[in-house]
Amino acid sequence: MTATPPVRAPLPPKRLLLLLNDAPFFVTHRLSIALAARAVGFEVHVGVPFEPRAVELIKGAGIVVHDIPLRRGARAVAGELRLLQAYWRLIGELKPDIVHAVTMKPVLYGGLVARLRKVPAVVHAVTGLGYLFLIGGPLAWVQRTLVLALYRAALGHPNARAIFQNPDDLDLFLRHRVVDRGITVMIRGCGVDTREFPYTPEPPGPPLVLFPARIIGDKGVREFVAAAGALKAQGAEARFRLLGRTDPDNPTNVTEAEVRAWEEEGIVEWRGFSTEMPIELALSHIVVMPSYREGLPRVLIEAASVGRAIVTTDVPGCREVVRDGDNGLLVPVRDAAALAAAIKRLLEDKKLRADMGARGRARVMAEFSVEGFVADSLAVYGDVLQDDQPAPAAA
Repeated sequence: MTATPPVRAPLPPKRLLLLLNDAPFFVTHRLSIALAARAVGFEVHVGVPFEPRAVELIKGAGIVVHDIPLRRGARAVAGELRLLQAYWRLIGELKPDIVHAVTMKPVLYGGLVARLRKVPAVVHAVTGLGYLFLIGGPLAWVQRTLVLALYRAALGHPNARAIFQNPDDLDLFLRHRVVDRGITVMIRGCGVDTREFPYTPEPPGPPLVLFPARIIGDKGVREFVAAAGALKAQGAEARFRLLGRTDPDNPTNVTEAEVRAWEEEGIVEWRGFSTEMPIELALSHIVVMPSYREGLPRVLIEAASVGRAIVTTDVPGCREVVRDGDNGLLVPVRDAAALAAAIKRLLEDKKLRADMGARGRARVMAEFSVEGFVADSLAVYGDVLQDDQPAPAAA
């Protein structure tokens, strides 16, 4: 008689905690991962600063939300200590199996706490290096040195992976010996749903040149306005639109008064923040973002998915999306004259815009789909969890 094997109780679901610096950013850039993880059996939590509309969407998707006192641009010691304390308490109480930290402060502070709290597995997403890595001077050098030391401590968890979006950021971390190459993973951007951002022919009427980003200096908004002014002075029959919010927490924020002054001069129109990006991009003819440095900007992938020619800067992150002369034009950073010349070239050549837009759409379909991004991210989760217990399997 064969003995009946004992019935084993099912393993509890793995508990995933995502840490980010902004709730709307989580909705647009990481909710796809949270939903996919939940679908394969993870218990999913997210720690973000409270924002009513975004939090409502996150909770409606079945994700548990924890309010975190994080201000992206703040540097006061008391505020940083409160953030550390909040992460210490949350991770201690929740006891996650895996922490996925995205953006600088969650990686630095959340990653450090996860290491000290002995969380079994940690995934860090380095999505860009921010303002400190764009400015010069001895004080900035000291601050960068401190930040890199904090990165080194946070990324030193014995069972971690560090996701990079572009090779320039990865090379910088390797050059400064911040991270071991063996734990690094390259995932370019966070993908887009090409059904949500369908290919759309240009609308009729005068061309609309769109700047779809936060209204801050580091995104190149002043160069965009200078280029728009120069082109209008030359008689260009085009509209120039800013689509984004100001960001008082950012050191390079442009005040609302300054933006309103540009409007009054007739240089640009300002539409503010939009939750209808597929519509806004479809209304445009050219998308322009002359940023100083990026991780890998999702909005450029969205623009390419809709089929728009792009003008952007030849800097880390932006050049990962746009190939010069193929699906857009690359210009030197902080060069308003070169930016104006590139925009003018596209304004005067509708066929070139259409050809670039078609090639951009094809590239997104091949390289930047949200399905690929989610699959790559879940594979990283499985990789760091394999030494503990197997990651949940799809039903």
